Amino acid sequence: MSLKVQLKNTSRHAAPNYETEWSAGLDLKANIEEDITLAPLSRTLVPTGLFIALEPGTEAQIRPRSGLAYKQGITVLNSPGTIDADYRGEIKVLLVNLSNAPVTIHDGDRIAQMVVSRHEKISFDLVEELSATQRGAGGFGSTGER
Repeated sequence: MSLKVQLKNTSRHAAPNYETEWSAGLDLKANIEEDITLAPLSRTLVPTGLFIALEPGTEAQIRPRSGLAYKQGITVLNSPGTIDADYRGEIKVLLVNLSNAPVTIHDGDRIAQMVVSRHEKISFDLVEELSATQRGAGGFGSTGER
């Protein structure tokens, strides 16, 4: 089963596609006039030239590319970034350089991946007490170090 998503592509690059048959994420490419050099610990917003219209009940998440993070120290801030179904602006990717060396982003570089999925709306049932569980309120490592 696949979702239909409207795409407006104003970039110089082909529409995003899945790199392998079982990929969950579509690679997003930088759509820039000039190279961007990110100094260590600096961040920038990189345009993609892509605009989407999602169906209600779906979202797109912008996630880091593992190879870019591992090999160059470039990752996505606010990760995963959420694109709501009612957003119609350009998809831009907030990148940060966590390495010790400057990294240059070139036009057409694959900079992030986008995963589209369904989500549920919730409503709250206000209560005075929550049901008990074995874990209880323990968090942040409370179930063990490994």
